[in-house]
Amino acid sequence: MPPSLAFVRAFNPAVARSSFALPSSSCQLSRPFPKPLRTRTPPFAPPRMTNRGGSSSGNDSHQAEKSKTQPDTQSPASTDVRQLLGIRGADTTTSKWKIRLQLMKPVTWVPLIWGVTCGAAASGHFAWNPLHISQALACMFLAGPLLTGYTQTLNDWYDRDIDAINEPQRPIPSGAISENEVKTQLVALLVAGILLSAAIDVWTHHEWPVNTALTLFGSFIAYIYSAPPLKLKQNGWLGCYALGASYISLPWWCGHAAFGELDWKVMLLTLFYSFAGLGIAIVNDFKSVEGDRQTGMQSLPVMFGIDAAKWICVGMIDVFQLLVAAIIYAVGEDKYAAAILALLLPQVFLQFKYFLNDPVKNDVKYQAAAQPFLVIGILVSALAVGHHGPL
Repeated sequence: MPPSLAFVRAFNPAVARSSFALPSSSCQLSRPFPKPLRTRTPPFAPPRMTNRGGSSSGNDSHQAEKSKTQPDTQSPASTDVRQLLGIRGADTTTSKWKIRLQLMKPVTWVPLIWGVTCGAAASGHFAWNPLHISQALACMFLAGPLLTGYTQTLNDWYDRDIDAINEPQRPIPSGAISENEVKTQLVALLVAGILLSAAIDVWTHHEWPVNTALTLFGSFIAYIYSAPPLKLKQNGWLGCYALGASYISLPWWCGHAAFGELDWKVMLLTLFYSFAGLGIAIVNDFKSVEGDRQTGMQSLPVMFGIDAAKWICVGMIDVFQLLVAAIIYAVGEDKYAAAILALLLPQVFLQFKYFLNDPVKNDVKYQAAAQPFLVIGILVSALAVGHHGPL
């Protein structure tokens, strides 16, 4: 399910700009606020738009202070839409279906749907006819509302204690939805996802239930990502790679398997892209170094320092895109390889212009400008695979 925190931020940089910043030294508050806790968001979905994983940032505290002195200029319609999408600035509601939808965070479904699209293109067998369109929509519904909704709800459940401190207005800590209702939603989404994936396997005449296996595997990764004792998101390397693989590889595999034969070579190619996704996930760690140190979050900027981590970050993003381009070139799809390289060049330029110059200050600006090129590059590589056939 489907391409980048980065990707959601690329699709909606305005939202990202208000959601992913910790305070700078120039941010003076009229009274102190407690330092927020932070976690990352679950796999099989990109990070949720409230912030990098469900916790509030220092900048959110600053905005909360400002809101006491400045009137809210958002229209009721705007806050209602934000509530339905599951992003910051949402209005409160007593409607249970709206609350349930907020937990599922529809804004995070877009990258997963994109990933299914890439997988369908890579299969080389997708045709614009009613049958294939219906099957693709079923895969998108599986990847987005069902499994991404499941993982986002699961992440909110295991972050409920942190959210009670940082975002007490959220549905679970505020008591807007009960514990039993949350658990019922989790079971319903997971069971519906398993049943739909099984139906897709039957519908597409799979001899082996590959989509069902992918659903079970993705759900398991989502659980160990958010839930103790493993809680992968607490480790910089494991957490970031789980994100990268979940919003690039899994949705691609889902869409590819629905329309063609998913072999290990194609799976390996998408996993290379997932390392680029790991680099993207690291971008969002730089403004949280102080909070991460205090809460024991082993992000890469904490482990290696900001200067070393920023080079690791861009290295992961660039090197693995180059590797994918080399593979595409090696199998004879030189025009597609050239297109991937052409899409990499502006990313490198923007890295030097914004990110490497000041990764703390310019992370949002860099992501909004650079990540669309990466997203398009993933589709180009998928089209190359579809054009070439089995690698």
